Formats: sequence, C-alpha cells, structure tokens
Amino acid sequence: MTDRAGQQVGNYRLLRLLGEGGFAEVYLGAHSYLGTQAAIKLLHTHISQSDFDLFLQEARTLAALVHPNIVRVLDFGIDDQTPFLVMAYAPGGSLRTRHPKGTRLPLPTVIEYIKQAASALQFAHERKLVHRDIKPENMLIGANKELLLSDFGIALIAQSSHYQSTRDMAGTISYMAPEQINAHLRPASDQYSLGVVAYEWLSGTRPFQGSFTEVAIKHSLTPPPSLLEQVPTLPEAVERVIFTALTKNPEERFSSVLAFAQALELASQEEQSSEFSTQKESQARQIASRAPEDIDNSTNKQASIKPSPIQGSDKRGIKRRRVLIGAAGLAAAGMTGAGIIWFTRPQHPAPQPSSFFYTKKENVAVLAIAWSPNGQQIASGSADHTVQVWNAHDGSPAFTYRGHSGPVNAIAWSPDGRHIASGSADHTVQVWDALNGNPLYTYRGHSGIVNAVAWSMDNAHLASASDDNTVQIWDALHGSRTFTYRGHKAGVNTVSWSPDSRLLASGSDDKTVQIWNSSNDSAGYIYEGHRDVLTAVVWSPDGKSVASASYDKTVQVWNASNGSRSVLYTGHTDVVSSIAWLPAGQRIISGSYDTTVQVWNALNARIIATYKDHSDRVNMVALSPGGKYIASCSADTTVHIRQL
Repeated sequence: MTDRAGQQVGNYRLLRLLGEGGFAEVYLGAHSYLGTQAAIKLLHTHISQSDFDLFLQEARTLAALVHPNIVRVLDFGIDDQTPFLVMAYAPGGSLRTRHPKGTRLPLPTVIEYIKQAASALQFAHERKLVHRDIKPENMLIGANKELLLSDFGIALIAQSSHYQSTRDMAGTISYMAPEQINAHLRPASDQYSLGVVAYEWLSGTRPFQGSFTEVAIKHSLTPPPSLLEQVPTLPEAVERVIFTALTKNPEERFSSVLAFAQALELASQEEQSSEFSTQKESQARQIASRAPEDIDNSTNKQASIKPSPIQGSDKRGIKRRRVLIGAAGLAAAGMTGAGIIWFTRPQHPAPQPSSFFYTKKENVAVLAIAWSPNGQQIASGSADHTVQVWNAHDGSPAFTYRGHSGPVNAIAWSPDGRHIASGSADHTVQVWDALNGNPLYTYRGHSGIVNAVAWSMDNAHLASASDDNTVQIWDALHGSRTFTYRGHKAGVNTVSWSPDSRLLASGSDDKTVQIWNSSNDSAGYIYEGHRDVLTAVVWSPDGKSVASASYDKTVQVWNASNGSRSVLYTGHTDVVSSIAWLPAGQRIISGSYDTTVQVWNALNARIIATYKDHSDRVNMVALSPGGKYIASCSADTTVHIRQL
C-alpha cells in the first residue's frame, strides 16, 4: 500500500504508519485543531452510498463498546469512498511486540492477561458481538499498562471485501475454533481462541503447527499436545482448564469466556502435588453451571474445572446456531477474516442429526456435486444441463444456473466461496457468481467433453480435464490459459491438486495416473497399477499419497513420489466412480456403480460402513468441510446426505 503519512483524513493529519495487514492499515494521526493523537484505521475497501447506512449503524455499535479493556472507537468517516475508524491510541504497542513468538510467560502474568481479555469479551458477548480474531497482535497495551482488545471493527469490511481469502486467514487460522472454520461462529469461539493464546503464552508455541490446511484439520480433529510435558512445573489443573476451553465441541467448553478466566485463576492456586479441595471444586462447578449473564453479576467469581477433553466426546449433540454478519443479516462465511460478527440464538433447538440426514430428489440423473466452503450449500449438476444451488440442511433452493447446453459433469466451488466453476459436455467450463449465478466468463479451451474441474487451494488457478486428452490450467480470475498438460494418450477423466497447490494428479482412459507440476509438461511419476480406465484421483491430506479409482472395481492407495502401493481396496462389485479422503487421513469414502457408498480404513482397507440408499449407480461422493457429512449423487435422480 502507498504510505499516506502527511495526508489529511477527516480532521486528522496522518503522522506515520503504525502497522498494516490484509484488511487495513493503521496510522498515528494528530487532530488538526485539538492536537490530540489517535490511531486512524483505513480499511482496505470502498463503499457505495447505498452501503453507507449499514456501515454507519455498525460504527455506532462499535463506538458504544465502552469498556476499560477495549480500544475505544472515537469517530468514523469516509475519505474518498474509503471508510476509516478513529480509535484511541495505545502507546505501548501490542502484546505480540512485547512478548515475541517463542516467549514463555509466568503463569501469574498469563492469568492477568486472560482475565482482562475475558472481561472485554464477556462485555461484547452480552451485547451479542463476537470478536472472531483473538490473538496477541490484537491485544494492545494502554497508557496505564492495561490490556486493550482491538480490531472489533474489521466487520465493517467483512460485508463486501475482496480480501476474503485463504491468504488473508493465514495469520489467524492458528487461533481459530473448529466451528468458526466451518462457519458456525458463536461466543464460545472466542473462548477457544483465548485458550490457544493462553497455551502459547505458557508453552512458547501454539498447539498446532503446519500449513494452513494442516492447522485447520488439526483444530477440528487433533487434541492439543500436552502442556505438562512442555512445562512440567505447571499445575495439572491449569492444563485441564485450558484443554476444556480447547474442546472441539463448543457446547463442552465453559459456559462463558469469563467462566474460563475464573477457572484458570482458581486452577493456578492449586499446589502441584495436591487436588482441589472439595469446597473449592463444589464452588467452581456451581458457578460453571450458571448462564453467562448470571456469572457477570455473581459475587462468587469461581468456575468449574471440567475433565480433560482429550478423552473425546460424542459430537452429534452439537446444536447449530444461526450466524449473521452485522445488521444486514447476511450468512457468515467461515473463512472471511477478522472482526466482529453478530449472533442470534435459535428459538427452538435444532433436531439431533442422525445417520441419515437428508435426501433431495431431482428430475434427472445427478452427475456432480460440490459443497460450499462454509458447508451451508451444495451445488449439483445434472443431465438436464443445469446446476442447482441449494441449502444443504433442508434442501431449499437458492437458484438454478442454466448457462450450459450439455450435461454438467463437474463442479468446483472456489476456496473463498465466491464463485463456482462447472464443466460440461458442451466442451466449456463456466465460472459464475455463487450467490446469484451471474456469469463471470466461459472458458472454451477444450475441444472435447469436460469431465473434471478442480480449483487450486490458493484460489488462483483452475484445472480442467477433458476427452481431448489434455488437462488445462488457467487463471481463475480472468480465464486466460497458462499451461496445457499433454502427457496422456487418451481422454482425461479426473484431476486433483495437491494440498500445497504445487502438483496435480490426473487419471485417464489410458489406465494411468500421472503426477506433474502445474508448469512442467513432463510427468513426475506415472502410476500404472490399474487394469482399466481411471475415474477418480484424490490426494491424502498430508500430500504424500494418492488414492485412485477405476473401472477395474478397485481403489488403490500409493506413494505420490515413487508409486509404491500401500492399500488395495476391493470392496465394490462394479466400477468405482468417485472417492473422497477424510481430513484426518485415516478414512476414505468411495461411491460405485454397484449403488453403494462405502467408508473404509485408508491404512488397511478394513470396511467401516456401507450405505445402500441409492437405487442406481453412484456418480459422485463429496465430503462437507470438516468431514462430518457425506453427500452422494446418483443416476436415480437423488442426492443423499448422511452423517458420518
């Protein structure tokens, strides 16, 4: 961004840049008349006059957040269509600056920080606001050395920002709750994030490391490493408290973020060699059973220590809550960056999920399906040349896309959730708006039927496979072709990007799977283990293995580097048409022309479950984000959704 130091914004002259990120840049500013200093946050977006009332309403809400541990919003304005916030200046910098990554803090210091942050969050939660980007970078140090929680205001650009991408989330995914990753944000999500911060301050490292995708998967499925092994002097009860805040199921965390802070303080008073006294534990559990609004008014500021969540629990009891962004009531996207988000509670509890969740019947064979990245919608492509976009939980239609002149064989939803790409027998791939179906462009590079479309995880490129023997890579924004892979000797039926978007695997009528670089025409490895046409390929979540399905009725799992086969699955009695690999990496889902969907162990091919709900061949299976639900589509004109 251009340094705007010296420019005038509203009543403030910008003195120097304090910091910048994917959503905003912050300057130290001086009032032109009063001479007072403030932090001026310039948001990286432009708003129209029609959006002004909404932004103004939210700015007023933010200005009303007056709390000793929240950075005060003093003013709001628009400078040449760029919205800006004027906030109280925190001269001490951030806690990340004061305590760089890798720093271990004494337990009393951690408790004091957590108490102040929790007090601010409780205040916001009681006003139906969720922060959703809790991390040390957003905790500032005030003039009196107090903790000040910042960045409640980023929701102002969450409505229409073009920065809503995986790239912008890389700095916050390490602190993000599993339900937030899956677009089910709630106040308990802030508690989880604060638990990650406490874990990091005590151990010097965050609980989960790895790539963006790996960390997201670990948040959902992997227990955090033991704190006691890293900090042996830590009271065991402190670890139990933090791990309760880090429970995967938000319903099993503390009843409020304030209860978490109170429990942590109580746990710190335990001697390492002793247990809580009966009186203390009774007090703690009594407080934890109260509603959040009761806790804030309680004179007995104690909270419960729940058993460690490492033992696991039944996730099927989680209730879903509606999530709304701002006053407009827009459905929240799971990966849209930092800021506040409004929430409402359902008037009635959601029904308990069952093993069979939903069936949607269409009028013709359903050939392809894809989940939206937030898990709220499904797009299904059919033999009638249409793509239907509909609610994954009740089947209610959003709209029907009618741009193709042939059956729709392939669908890919962009990782940022904004666009859908559909490939058809009409030789085209069409990219269109996921909200309303408005076309973006049509890619016409193929001379044969398009069988598969795949979006790179970095959102930058699309790969399409065709009967013209090629896989073509093209710019996802404009549709300009960047590379054509010509290694196959027959039509290409399937293509899949590696998790790091560096390599691709493609399967063909020539009975091979080929691993290759997106900018290199030579195959890195050619797998020839199948005896018939390839129908599907998918990478393991860690990018080390590939699973491939074929007309030979098998699924084979093999090393992506050298082709050594580790598993041969022979559970199907007909063509295996589609496969999906669960995020944890230990299970694979396969759909077949034998009308079944089968779940089996990726390490030893042991069958786990067989679903026999379809009456005709299964054309495709797809996993919801997080891997909780399986969707399958069939020639019997139905889409079935089941809970794993």
